[in-house]
Amino acid sequence: MKRFLAFLCVLVMAFGLCSCRKAESGEGEVYYLNFKPEQDQQWQALAKAYTEETGVKTTVVTAAAGTYEDTLSAEIVKSNPPTLFQVNGPMGLAGWKSYCYDLKDTALYEQLTNDDFALEDGDKVAGIAYAIESFGIIYNKKLLDQYFTLADAKIKSLDEIDGFDSFKTMVEDIQAKKEALGIKGAFTSAGMDSSSDWRFKGHLANLPIYYEYEDRDIDHTEAINGSFLDGFRAIWDLYLNNATVEPASIGAKTGDDAKNEFNNGEAIFYQNGTWAWDEDMEEKLGEANVGMLPIYIGAEDEEEQGLCTGSENYWCVNAKASEQDIKATIDFLEWVVTSEEGTNALAKEMGFVSPFKKAKQSDNPLIQAADDYLAAGHVPVAWSFSTIPGEKWKDGVGAALLAYAQGGRTDALWAEVKNAFVDGWKKEYDANYGG
Repeated sequence: MKRFLAFLCVLVMAFGLCSCRKAESGEGEVYYLNFKPEQDQQWQALAKAYTEETGVKTTVVTAAAGTYEDTLSAEIVKSNPPTLFQVNGPMGLAGWKSYCYDLKDTALYEQLTNDDFALEDGDKVAGIAYAIESFGIIYNKKLLDQYFTLADAKIKSLDEIDGFDSFKTMVEDIQAKKEALGIKGAFTSAGMDSSSDWRFKGHLANLPIYYEYEDRDIDHTEAINGSFLDGFRAIWDLYLNNATVEPASIGAKTGDDAKNEFNNGEAIFYQNGTWAWDEDMEEKLGEANVGMLPIYIGAEDEEEQGLCTGSENYWCVNAKASEQDIKATIDFLEWVVTSEEGTNALAKEMGFVSPFKKAKQSDNPLIQAADDYLAAGHVPVAWSFSTIPGEKWKDGVGAALLAYAQGGRTDALWAEVKNAFVDGWKKEYDANYGG
């Protein structure tokens, strides 16, 4: 029988996700449905190390980029569902709260440095943040310094960059001088397939949401006004018009294309986050050769702005798993955030800033860039996109951004982006939350 089950699991893995786990044993097991494809190898290695150390079977399955919600929905109803999954914040929690075990009385919760990193549902601690990250515009210091030394460069130092207008002047001047600099464009390609479009329909969209929230003195809404969408268009146009490829071709570009263009020195600027620092970037550029700028959209007082900093990574333990599996999963998480192997993996290998008492300091230079802005008194931009009412809203905005790029960037096409942003928000909110 066991040989048949093993064969069946191999067969299922050949065609998709395998949730085969030892069901006949009374011992607890761990099944983590991982959200972050870029850290799959590290989680696989960590799960293997934990199993070798404790004997507890620990399985990590990583959802493909852009498919997490669908994958979780499919896996959670199986006979052996994930015992550990994640949500992206209060809005993400809304659809999964009944599956979230209360972590308030666990050793994992006790390891938090601040209660602000707990995701609460009434009196219940439904989730715990495990990674505090920052995103902005990553830049190649060596190539930028080459630009600054050009006799006719319009900008001579990053000290002159204090908002959208000065940044735009620099970007367009770099694009005009790309042949002299030996690059293909100021920006990497804005790939709009599922491996890359989240950088724009989620992360770039964070800026107009954040500034509207600040303007309205709110932290979420059932209806967005879109009052900062002119700035959203301005930065999107800047990306499209000063990139390694023509705007019409971005639908065929991927996240790997953008990453390789940056790491190979074909572009100076690359919108991404602290998680982009990996072995390839370290090997090709080196930690002394990368930095990160804020994303500017022309908002008032943006010279005081820092990087976009927050979390959409909250661990949740499946309350509908068996008692043994719940205990095994919480024990695993405690090991991850306290053991030498676990804390080293989070900080040194995955590049996370983690809000736990025994967390190690990361060597990630992009994290250092975020810390430098804080030290200089700049205000971090909150991750307001975690309040987006649903994935369909992101998909609608992403499709409209792509159509705008491919269709000649007309006012009529931008009106469709506005419609997806504003009307799509209310429609999605009402559909998901009964407005």
